Amino acid sequence: MTEQASFEEKLKQLDQIVTALEQGNRSLETALVDFKTGVTLAKDLQKTLAEAEKTLAKVMQDDGSMTNLELTNND
Repeated sequence: MTEQASFEEKLKQLDQIVTALEQGNRSLETALVDFKTGVTLAKDLQKTLAEAEKTLAKVMQDDGSMTNLELTNND
């Protein structure tokens, strides 16, 4: 069983890919593979953030039940 990378590790990997692509010294084939990997990482990070937002948008009631939190930013 492989251990899944943490959010921070994925973000660091994405940052490294972006930096490498910005330098422009990669072959076209390598740049394309890096770009695809970066897009996959970005989508995964975005999904993780959306799930975290949903979790944080709930408030625990006194009886232990959960209720939705009114969000002020609807972006």
